Amino acid sequence: MDISNIAAMYSDKYAVAANQSAQKLQDKINGKDYSNATDQELLDACKEFEAYLVEQMYKSMLKTIPKNEASSASNETMMDYYKDQMVQGIAKETTEQSGLGLAQMLYEQMRRNYGLDTPSVNSAESSDSPAEGK
Repeated sequence: MDISNIAAMYSDKYAVAANQSAQKLQDKINGKDYSNATDQELLDACKEFEAYLVEQMYKSMLKTIPKNEASSASNETMMDYYKDQMVQGIAKETTEQSGLGLAQMLYEQMRRNYGLDTPSVNSAESSDSPAEGK
């Protein structure tokens, strides 16, 4: 039974999935004028960036783990695909739960850069910030 076609199919799927989160973030950032964005849109973009950064960090950490030499190439490709899906989920969850604080810092910096940090906005935001409950 020849399974080389199945392995090739998973290899192609894996290559697409590996670039999926980077492409999603790129698409969200390109062409978007954040000077008119709501606080929630701005915070969401910052959280997505932090999740992507954490995902890349986790993937680099996984590369340090020795691979099992006994497994076949097709099994290895399938395991890599599911590992990437798992890492993306864990990175997103890490950012939502506690994060590194990078999303909040980026959010505050972007508000200043886009001139959204006016005194009237600050006084209203101090009691109802979208980042407080996170």
